[in-house]
Amino acid sequence: MNFSEQRWVITGASGGIGAAIATALAQRGATLLLCGRNQIKLTQLKAKLVGKHQLFIGDLTEASSLGALQQAADNFNANGVINCLGVNQLQTFVQSSEADVRRMLDTNLLTPISVCQALLPRLQTQPNATIVNVGSILGSIGYPGSALYCASKFGLRGFTESLRRELADSQMNILYFAPRATDTELNSPEMQQLNQQFGNKSDTPQWVAQQLCQRLQTSPKGAAYLGWPEKLFVRINALFPSLVDGASLKQLPIIKRFCHQQPLSSTVTGEHHEAS
Repeated sequence: MNFSEQRWVITGASGGIGAAIATALAQRGATLLLCGRNQIKLTQLKAKLVGKHQLFIGDLTEASSLGALQQAADNFNANGVINCLGVNQLQTFVQSSEADVRRMLDTNLLTPISVCQALLPRLQTQPNATIVNVGSILGSIGYPGSALYCASKFGLRGFTESLRRELADSQMNILYFAPRATDTELNSPEMQQLNQQFGNKSDTPQWVAQQLCQRLQTSPKGAAYLGWPEKLFVRINALFPSLVDGASLKQLPIIKRFCHQQPLSSTVTGEHHEAS
């Protein structure tokens, strides 16, 4: 992939992973349409990047913003999209409200699907256009305290896999990209403490972005899972789920304790958190 020829739409660009991906791509010569709700953060990010990048300010969970994004992508002459937007909330399902359910599924699953639907007609006219949906290791492993997050990321993984196979007879590149726990200031203290309690490794957003760029350069299709032993856990969970059942049961009292410490409706935006 020649990054200097790439014109990426990046949703959730103001968040830790999204901003890091934008920075890494700009350093490689790509041109970006940075999308998000926070105009101040996006403006500050754009000012740090070398190149002639553009901003799109809007809430992509709203239909009116999706229509405006479609027009902006056409004007921008986009040939790729990276869906980075996401929210997470550490709480048991019984603690979750109907609003929590809708917010998680709308942001993490329905909006990326809608973005793909809005931009796909123009992307299909471009040679070797690319769609990247940023998921999570927890899109393959159901984890206590993350039922809604897992549901949204399992759905995103299934959608991306199906879309890739549906477009296999075209020149489109479709990639599902799944980080593990990532260090950002938007992760709640409870999330950070839970990872520390279990000794879970975390990656920097910059490292995650570098891994995505390497994957785009070598093989921009399929699925990419980051981190060891997390990649192994994905396979174990698929082949021997009862082993993961037993391991998560041992961790359950600690997970529930941290869930109860987490204030309700304390969702973080533009970020991804995974525990394993």
